[in-house]
Amino acid sequence: MTDAQQFETFMRNYQNMVFSTAMRLLANQSEAEDVTQEVFLKAHAHFDNLDGNPSAGGWLKTVATNLSLNHLSRYRSRWSFFSELFGGHEEPQEPDFPAEDNVEEALLKTERCALVEQALQELPPAQRVPLVLFHLDELGYEEIAAKLNVSLGKVKTDIFRGREVLRRKLRLKLSVE
Repeated sequence: MTDAQQFETFMRNYQNMVFSTAMRLLANQSEAEDVTQEVFLKAHAHFDNLDGNPSAGGWLKTVATNLSLNHLSRYRSRWSFFSELFGGHEEPQEPDFPAEDNVEEALLKTERCALVEQALQELPPAQRVPLVLFHLDELGYEEIAAKLNVSLGKVKTDIFRGREVLRRKLRLKLSVE
């Protein structure tokens, strides 16, 4: 197998993970595609180290996250941070989804995941990005604050408010069905 074929196989194996990481943070398909392409350009430059490396997926996810955050920070001046408009610092709460009681609930799980993804993409970046980093990338508040170059209090507030908006959006979507 040639190097080009090996890289193509490598790219196929990881393209969905890289794209979904960028999409969750950017909530814009064309921007996520651009970031995905940039990630694989970097991967190609480092392919000698990545080929066969068990930590290649983690490296790609980190690069996708960082490039997405860099992209967002370029446009930060355009953001209207909800948390900067109001000053409260409430304690974070976990979203309350009903527990699966029966088989029908289990069948709806995939549909709910799609609804959560859709509602998440509707959030403003100031709320979506910290939520994705906290819940999906499992970063701590301090790590998120450092990555976004904002205060710890702002991260906590944005996550709390993002959860509240997400909860309201999900309740609306679920009540419409």
